[in-house]
Amino acid sequence: MKKFTLILFAIIFSNLSFGQGIKGKIIISETGEPLAFATIYIKQLETGTSTNLDGDYSFPLKAGKYDVYFQYLGYEAIRKEITVSNQFVELDIVMKTQAMQLSEVEINSKAEDPAYTIIRKAIAKSKFHLMQVDAYNCKVYMKGGGKLNDVPFLFRKALEKDGVDTSTVYLTESVSEVSYTRPNTFKEKVTSIRTIGKSESGGVGPNRFITSSFYNPTVGESISPLSPKSFAYYRFKYQGSFMEGGREINKIAVMPRVRGEQVFEGTIFIVEDVWSIHSLDLTTYTQGFKFKLSQIYNPIKEQVWLPVSHRFNISGSFMGFDLEYKYLATVSNYQITLNPDLKMEEIVVIDEKAEKALAKELESKNKNTSTNTSENPFAGKKEFTRKDLKKLMKEYEKEEEKEMEEPEVVSNTSITVDSLAGKKDSTYWEEIRPVPLSKLEVRSYVKLDSIAVVEELKVSNPDSVKEKKESPISKLLFGTSSKRSKKTRFVYKSPISTVRFNTVDGYNFEVPFQIKSKLSKNKNLEISPTFRYGFTREEVNGKMNVKYAYKSEKSKGNIQLEGGRYVAQFNEQNPIHPIINSFSSLLYEQNYMKIYEKSYLKLSLNQTLSDKITIKPSVEWAERTELFNNTSHSWRNVDDRKYTLNAPANLEAQNNTGFAMHQALLASVELEYRPFVKYRVRNKKREAILEGSPVFRLNYSKGISDVASSDVDFDRLEIGMQHQFKVGARGKLNYNIFAGSFLNANQLYFMDYKHFMGNRTVLQVTDPVASYRLLNYYALSTQRNYAGAHLNYQFRKFLLTQIWEVRMTGIKENFIFNYLGTNGSSKINLPNNTELNAPSDMNYMEVGYSLDNIFRFFRIEAIASFKDMEYQDFGIRIGIATSIGSLVSVN
Repeated sequence: MKKFTLILFAIIFSNLSFGQGIKGKIIISETGEPLAFATIYIKQLETGTSTNLDGDYSFPLKAGKYDVYFQYLGYEAIRKEITVSNQFVELDIVMKTQAMQLSEVEINSKAEDPAYTIIRKAIAKSKFHLMQVDAYNCKVYMKGGGKLNDVPFLFRKALEKDGVDTSTVYLTESVSEVSYTRPNTFKEKVTSIRTIGKSESGGVGPNRFITSSFYNPTVGESISPLSPKSFAYYRFKYQGSFMEGGREINKIAVMPRVRGEQVFEGTIFIVEDVWSIHSLDLTTYTQGFKFKLSQIYNPIKEQVWLPVSHRFNISGSFMGFDLEYKYLATVSNYQITLNPDLKMEEIVVIDEKAEKALAKELESKNKNTSTNTSENPFAGKKEFTRKDLKKLMKEYEKEEEKEMEEPEVVSNTSITVDSLAGKKDSTYWEEIRPVPLSKLEVRSYVKLDSIAVVEELKVSNPDSVKEKKESPISKLLFGTSSKRSKKTRFVYKSPISTVRFNTVDGYNFEVPFQIKSKLSKNKNLEISPTFRYGFTREEVNGKMNVKYAYKSEKSKGNIQLEGGRYVAQFNEQNPIHPIINSFSSLLYEQNYMKIYEKSYLKLSLNQTLSDKITIKPSVEWAERTELFNNTSHSWRNVDDRKYTLNAPANLEAQNNTGFAMHQALLASVELEYRPFVKYRVRNKKREAILEGSPVFRLNYSKGISDVASSDVDFDRLEIGMQHQFKVGARGKLNYNIFAGSFLNANQLYFMDYKHFMGNRTVLQVTDPVASYRLLNYYALSTQRNYAGAHLNYQFRKFLLTQIWEVRMTGIKENFIFNYLGTNGSSKINLPNNTELNAPSDMNYMEVGYSLDNIFRFFRIEAIASFKDMEYQDFGIRIGIATSIGSLVSVN
C-alpha cells in the first residue's frame, strides 16, 4: 500500500434503522475531564467510532454480543463484553494513564537504547507491510472544522463584508466508499457530503499527510520515522511497553536531530514481533503551520494492522491570519485481499547489530538455501536478518515492476461524487453520523445554516440583491471584464497600472485589450491588441498577438502570431522590469533599460510532442531602428550623475553598440528533453510530474541573410541542463548550467548577441537560478563562445536556522554561486565615463548567502562578485517570491 493507505477514513454502518446500540461518555480517571476523540472499536464488525469534543459517543448496533475496545494514546485500553438487545446500552468509561513497563535491558552511557533495535526491525519490515495487502474496500466518514482566531485589521472589514465570521466554526462532513489496489490504484466515491461556512485555510489541510503511509519513506513530504534514512534525521528513545490483546506494544519517542520542517517529533508505538505500527502521535511543521497527527491501528486480520482512527490538528499563522482546524476520520467495514506470496505466518526479524550471534547462526543455516522471489519469497523460511529481508523485498518489488503495464505511474486515483451527495438533510446526518456533534458544533451548525439560507436566497432571487454598476469613466480608468457570449470574454486592463517612465519616451503607458474565446473543450483562442503612447517622443506604437492553444490526450501546444511596431529591450528576456527602471531613473538618474524600435511579424510554435520532449520553433522578420534619449527629466538630481546613453555599454563591442536601421530575418528552434518523467493519473487523466526529471535543452538560432532584404548572417548553438534534487539528509541543490558558441558571426547587431540576465538594482525579480545579481545588463554580452552556471544550495540548518523558532517560520538559508565565462573581453579597457563596474575579465563569479521565504514572499541576499578570483563588488538584493507580472509588462 504505497499511497492512500492512511487516508481520511471514516465510519458508517450499513443499516441506518437501528434503534439500539451503545452510547456514553469517556472521561479521564485522574481529572474527570472528558476525553475527546477516543476510539471505540467493535472487534466482531472490524469497525467503530470516536468520541466528540465533549467526550460523548454513540454507535448503532444490531442485537447481539460484542467485544468493544476503548482506546486512546497514552491511556490503558479497556475491553468490554456488551450485549445489545432492543435499546441503547449506556456505558460510561473511565480511562487511566497507561502504565509502562521498562525493558530489562540496562540502558547506560555505553549500551545502545533498545529503541534502535525495535525501529531497525520495523524499518526492515515496512516494505513487507506495504505489500502485504493486495486490495481492500472500506467506508469512510470524515469530519473537519475550524475557524480564524485572528485576522489582520486591514482584512477584517472585507471578510465581514463577505460574510466570514471569525468566531464561527467552519464545518464539513463526508461519507465515502473507498477501494485500493496495490501498488498505487485508489478509488473513492463520495456518497454524502455537507459543508457549511467558508474555509479561509488557504489550502491548509491534512491531505498531504493522509495520502501516503508511514511505511513509505516520506509522508506528505516529511521524513517518516520508518524511512530507511530515518537515523540521519531522528534519534529514538525507548519509553517502555505494555500488553494489549496478548501483544506487547513498545512505546518509542521520536526526536528529530534537527527540529524544523519536514521532520516529525512525538511518539510511535510498535507491535513486538509483528513490527507493525500500533498507533502514533506525531507533530510536524510545513510552511510554518503545525500539523499534529494521531492515528490508531487495529489487527484487521492476524498480522495485518490497519488504521481505524485518525485525528489531525492544524494551527498556524499566515500573513497575520491565525488559523485553527481539526479533522477526525475513522475506518469501517474493511474487506481486504491478502497478497498470496506473503504468507501470514509470523516472520522473525533478527537485528544483526544487536543480535550478532543469532544473525551469524542464521547466516550459516541459510548459506546453501535459495529463494524464488517470482513464486513465494518466504517459502520454507521464517527467520531473516534485517539485511536479507530488505534485499528480498527489494528483489520481489523489482520482479513485480517488470510485470506492471505502466511502471512510470506513481499513483492512479479516481474520485467521484454521487449526484445526490450534497442533498442529504439534517435528519439523514443525525442518523448516519457515527460521532455525535459537540455543543459548540451544534451551535455553529445552526448559525451557519442560517447564513447558508441567506446566501441561497441571493442566488435563487438575484433581483433582491442590488448590483453595483460601473460607470463608463470607471471602466475606462480602472479596466473591466465582461462576458460577451457563453464562450467569449472581453478584458480591458487599466492603463493606469501601465504608466511608467524611460529616457526615450518620457512618461508612457499602454492600453491592453484581450478577447478570450473557448472554441471547444480542448481549443482556445486569445486575441490581444495593445497600444502604447510615449509623451516625450509623441509616438504611438501598437502590436497584436493571436494565440491558438490546443491539447489532446498525448500532446498539447500553442501557435502564436504577433506583429506590429513596438519597442523592445535589447535582451528579449527583459532583464529589468520597466516599472523598476522607472523608479531607478526618476529617483536615482540610473536608466538601466535600453530599448530600440522594431516593426515586425513573428510566428512561433510551442509543441509538446510527448511529456518528455518539447519543441519550440519560431521565425521573425523585423525592421529595427535605433532610439535615443529625449529627456533628462527626473524627480531628484543626484550629484555628479547624468543619464547614460540609450546604447548599451559592452566590453566586447568596446561600447560601440549603436546601429543603422536594417532588416533581419531570424529563425530559431529549441528542444527540451526530460528523460525521467513520472506520472500521476487522476480520474483517468495523466499528469506528468515534470519536476522529478532534469531538463536538457538544445537551442539553435540563425540570422538568415539575403532573404526578404535581411542584413544579418549568424549561427548560434547552445546546450543547457537544469535540475533540482536533495543532497544527503538535509540539503537541496538547484542548478542551471549552459554553454554556447557562435558558429558564424559574419553580420549581426547588438540585439543578436548572446545576452545574460544581469541586475543592478536592489530588487531581484527574475528567476534566482537563471540570473546574476550584480552583473551589468549588457557588460559581458558576446558574439563568441560562452559558458555559465547558476547553483543554489538550500541548507536545512546553517546559521540563523540553528534557532528552532526561526526554522518554524519557514525561513530557509541558501548558498548562491554564479559563474559566467566569455571570450575576448579580458584585455579591453573601459572608458572612464561609462557606467560599467562589472569585471572586464572573461571569468566572472558571484558568491552569496540568502534568507529565503521571509513572510512567505521575500528573500534577502548578500552577494559578492569576483573577477579572476579577485574581489570586485558587493550588494544586497531583495527578491520577490510572488510574480509582479500583473503589475508590469515587458516594455
